[in-house]
Amino acid sequence: MYNKVILMGRITHDLELKTTPSGANVCSFSIAVDRRFQQKGEEKKSDFFNIVAWRQQADFVTRYFGKGRMILVEGELQTRSYTDKNGMNVRVTEVIADRLCFTGEKALKFKLDYINAFNQMEETIKSGGHHVPGSFREALLLAAEQQARIEEQQNMIEANRPKVLFAEAVETSQRSCLIGELAKILNQNGINIGQNRLFQLLRDEGYLCKTGENYNLPTQRAMEMNLFEIKKTIINKPDGTILVTTTTKVTGKGQIYFINKFLREKQQKQAV
Repeated sequence: MYNKVILMGRITHDLELKTTPSGANVCSFSIAVDRRFQQKGEEKKSDFFNIVAWRQQADFVTRYFGKGRMILVEGELQTRSYTDKNGMNVRVTEVIADRLCFTGEKALKFKLDYINAFNQMEETIKSGGHHVPGSFREALLLAAEQQARIEEQQNMIEANRPKVLFAEAVETSQRSCLIGELAKILNQNGINIGQNRLFQLLRDEGYLCKTGENYNLPTQRAMEMNLFEIKKTIINKPDGTILVTTTTKVTGKGQIYFINKFLREKQQKQAV
């Protein structure tokens, strides 16, 4: 007899770890598996399968997966019956998971991170700064715990990244910068904008002049707000003529003003 099921699909709902009266951890969930073929013009169809994970597999899936995540399931098909609250006999078909896995790039990343965490734990043990596991199973659990701590620290770093970038931007704001440099600072703070589009926005919103000899030079209002300064450069040509060029630069105050302005607008759009 042979009973083997291999499925790959997306988890359909939030996961919850439960414990039976005997103390065994269990997690029941369902996955949606897209059908390989469909009629022309029809929407993609999916089949839904009930999965039951016990003990270590239950701990694993609730820790590393969630609603919408792709997962690979290997197990065996089982059927069971029970009587519902209306006295009706209900027959259920489930996949009892033997193995649950990541898929694609996530699978490779988890494997590499796990090996790295295990190696770090080994180095810590050698240096005398960690409890020595008494079995291979305990060693794997310690490695998994260490990897979880590493991921938590990485998540904190990512969460604080905008604050760090903004602090760096404030540090550089002690000097004036070109419009193109301001665009780069905005990109570092999560605002996707290039130099040309930034020029256009500054013109449209009345910070830079739109026409004539003053094109792309600061408006009177912007100068009164101390957002810009004008740098003049004198060039002596070989024929004796003198050429004067003007360049618009953003002051330190202007850099902080525009960073706050664009970040605030981005937050308002996300809140809608």
